[in-house]
Amino acid sequence: MPFKGKAPGSGSGEMSRRTQLLRPSIALSAKQVSEARRMRRAGAEPDAIAEAMALPLDEVEKALVQMRSARPETTRGTLNVTLAAHRLIMKERIGEEPIWQTMDRVLDELLRLRAAAATATPRRKSSAPRQDDLLLPLPISTPRDT
Repeated sequence: MPFKGKAPGSGSGEMSRRTQLLRPSIALSAKQVSEARRMRRAGAEPDAIAEAMALPLDEVEKALVQMRSARPETTRGTLNVTLAAHRLIMKERIGEEPIWQTMDRVLDELLRLRAAAATATPRRKSSAPRQDDLLLPLPISTPRDT
């Protein structure tokens, strides 16, 4: 059976309700906010966006301040491993594959290779340890000179 992890939940990247409540309200409709953000991503300045949409500058700025921005190093894809292991996983990624998917693929390959090696390697008939393996060496005692 292949190793198959579970993808993050559908709302895993969304803002928490508590954070939304702490943010100031914006006097723009959702459509106006998305249009202003689209224009900002295209390179327009807040002044030009407010003028083009005939909206107050402070409301446009509030909408733009709350935009998500691309982060070069995401915090959600953190591996709690050594730097060498992290580099290995990053080398194993295929394109922009999510890290969890890379981990699933690498673990699946490892488990398949182990299963194949276990069936290819003959085992001893008895898996019980031999009696000699259980005995500890006795200390050598020398007679004392009295």
